[in-house]
Amino acid sequence: MKILLSVSVALLAGLLMTRLFKRLKLPSVTAYLVAGVLIGPYCIGGLGINGLGFESHGSVEALSLISEVALGFIAFSIGNEFRLNDLKKTGKQAFAIGILQAVGALLIVDIVLIGVHFIIPDKLSISQAITLGAIATATAPAATLMVVRQYKAKGPLTKLLLPIVALDDAVGLVAFAVSFGIAQTLASTNGTVNIMSIIVNPLVEIVCSLILGALMGVFLTHLEKLFNSNTNRLNLTIAFVFLTASISMLDFHIGAIHIHFSSLLVCMMLGTVFCNICPLSYDLMAAADKWTSPLFALFFVISGAELELSVFADIAIVIIGIVYIIFRCIGKYYGAFLSAKAVKCSPAICKYLGITLFPQAGVALGMCATAMQLGVQGELIRNITLFAVLIYELFGPVFTRMALTAAGEIKPISDEVKMRRQNKLEAAKNKDLE
Repeated sequence: MKILLSVSVALLAGLLMTRLFKRLKLPSVTAYLVAGVLIGPYCIGGLGINGLGFESHGSVEALSLISEVALGFIAFSIGNEFRLNDLKKTGKQAFAIGILQAVGALLIVDIVLIGVHFIIPDKLSISQAITLGAIATATAPAATLMVVRQYKAKGPLTKLLLPIVALDDAVGLVAFAVSFGIAQTLASTNGTVNIMSIIVNPLVEIVCSLILGALMGVFLTHLEKLFNSNTNRLNLTIAFVFLTASISMLDFHIGAIHIHFSSLLVCMMLGTVFCNICPLSYDLMAAADKWTSPLFALFFVISGAELELSVFADIAIVIIGIVYIIFRCIGKYYGAFLSAKAVKCSPAICKYLGITLFPQAGVALGMCATAMQLGVQGELIRNITLFAVLIYELFGPVFTRMALTAAGEIKPISDEVKMRRQNKLEAAKNKDLE
């Protein structure tokens, strides 16, 4: 009962907050996150009134299954952006920009934070600086996708953006594995380099994730043929995303090799294969998107409740966090700008693409969880990442909307559409009076 009450309160709080944020012309993603903070353990939840909010981070973690499922559907939806017909036009550009913008953020943050280390060596070690540089590569696909959907963004920038955000996950995993392996070597007393953890394990994770997702996509397509009703096909598609997300949580060893999967990559590959080989994928993807709307709203409210506000208590974390945030944005922006120019994208894409890559959340949090293996040094990495995620998730969607609007891919509602909506409302009122 308590979990069901928490889910209903979270969803209602998020939806009501969107009404306020609509007046302020801010994205719904930001409204959901703020609603989560307000009903979280640092605000209303902290009052201890049963059912009114999340009393502790433990009560938020009880809903972690919703977050896992939502991420699965988000990745599945992004996989739909990898249709071969579209990739023939933008594939090379997306691939080049996806790699170079991530490397740009990594290098800029590494250089600046290593410089900070020499200024305040007792607060930030080189291992921590290198690890944070790798975490800087990660971009949040969920926030970007929600902004694109809410405002029905359409155009060359949007077509290029979603594949880049999806590719960013794979690039980030490799960059983090290499950087973190070096950081562990620097932090250890014997200084030995573990080639297995630096190179082999991350490559195994990416390859295994893509193979598993592809197999599940082929399997789903064949099973769809057993049903004639689109309703049953939609049910099967939803069940398959659940199944794929759960299988991707498997974790085991074969000798010295650690076999585990990235749920984002697995579900993304499921969507990619499915949309390319299933003739009914357009209709089923569109129907699945409507079904997942409340699930995504819950995901962001829960994400807001998870944000750790206590990091503001340490001035060192705030200062290093601000440096990290500013220079990650610079790295993302100029990495995207220069690479987009190199592959001959339009001026609008060169100018605004980098701004849409600012949001950061799930993948970065997963990386900082791994960074906890550094012990005490990992605590600082975790807190700086949490601080950055808080800022990025609240303001990143706003910048994404502004960039897409400036690029002309979010169109203002026309007077004709406004009049049509007003007429519908008046007709509904008149019907109620009758």
